[in-house]
Amino acid sequence: MPGYIETLATVLFAIAIIHTFSVSYFAKLAHKPGPHAGMWHLLSEVEGVFGVWAAILIVCMALAGGLNAAVEYMDSRNFTEPLFVFAIMVVAASRPILQLVSGTVRFIARVVPVQTEVATFFITLSLVPLAGSFITEPAAMTLAALMLKEGFFTRSGNVRFKYLALGVLFVNVSIGGVLTAYAAPPVLMVAQKFGWDSLYMATHFGWKAAIAVIANALIITLICRKDIKARAVGTGRGINAPKNQTPEKVRPPVPLGVILIHLLFLVGIVLFAHHVAIFLGLLMLFIGYCEAYKRYQDPLMIREGLMVGFFLAGLVILGGLQQWWLQDVLGGMSPTVLYWGSTALTAVTDNAALTYLGSLVEGTNEIWRYMLVAGAVTGGGLTVIANAPNPAGFSILRGCFPHGAISPKWLLVSALLPTGMAAIMFLLPA
Repeated sequence: MPGYIETLATVLFAIAIIHTFSVSYFAKLAHKPGPHAGMWHLLSEVEGVFGVWAAILIVCMALAGGLNAAVEYMDSRNFTEPLFVFAIMVVAASRPILQLVSGTVRFIARVVPVQTEVATFFITLSLVPLAGSFITEPAAMTLAALMLKEGFFTRSGNVRFKYLALGVLFVNVSIGGVLTAYAAPPVLMVAQKFGWDSLYMATHFGWKAAIAVIANALIITLICRKDIKARAVGTGRGINAPKNQTPEKVRPPVPLGVILIHLLFLVGIVLFAHHVAIFLGLLMLFIGYCEAYKRYQDPLMIREGLMVGFFLAGLVILGGLQQWWLQDVLGGMSPTVLYWGSTALTAVTDNAALTYLGSLVEGTNEIWRYMLVAGAVTGGGLTVIANAPNPAGFSILRGCFPHGAISPKWLLVSALLPTGMAAIMFLLPA
């Protein structure tokens, strides 16, 4: 790839990052009357940011080097991850799956000797992210975000509470997927090359991540306990509703057989996560099945899933041309500096791309590799672009925030404390 194209890609990548941090400003402009409100609304859609700037890059490549060069570059990109996140998000957000997970959470919450709302909040931010090690991080993010939205965010006007919960959610999902070798994108990118299996992940990363996830969830639950009790709302799924709330129309529960079929689709997509033709085929069958049994369904999150996939695809296109500077930066770091450096770099680039580029560095030892991956997952909650599942949570929850936008600045601030907890745990010896 010509050097000037790589430079242009880095400039556009930087512009896209700045744009990502500016979406709340554009959202405010979109709510003001004027002839360009539609354009401001488009620019406030964070899920479209990287896709738009990636499209500009491809157009520039076609103008500078010809259409064939642009097409060849697109053909060289691997879009499996964006497509997988889209597929898993649609299935995991379906009503039967959400009913299964929320029912399980309610059962555990009733057993715990504390108020149900408090226990539900704690479990949503702890056990659901840890379940991401088995059902994949995008599925865990989708389920946890939907449960937070319907159970706690929808009628809460406390923006501080929402940002604190969002910061913990993003960090816990990022570190909660490292108990296995296949669920977290930054681990998945390097596990085979580094020779890491699920046993290695559980003994070197998993127990530390589990402690950090539980500690983060416990801390925010204690800090926000009064607000959780006051703000918890009925969802038709078992969370107690305030007396002054008009109950929604009660729908019949989803039959066990329908739940099991949805669960089979979810498991199938997870098992074939590396085979695009198979998991997209399963998704098409799933959509057809949902149409046949529409009475047991809520509207599928097709649009939201597509927007998240578009965001990640743009990140793949722009991020693929950052190797010229990022690999040299990583290769020149000692293990300790690498740990903190990868934590910080993750905030401005996808952590899966970061670990992949680090895996290309020759002559590394086991400590260096551990620090690379540990730093990448530690920083995965700092921004919306830091971890592949983050845009899914962002898309689901942003309507609960003022002007329908989540401030990247306040997300970063809210994620600092749980990120610090994760950083401390991953520095402990195995």
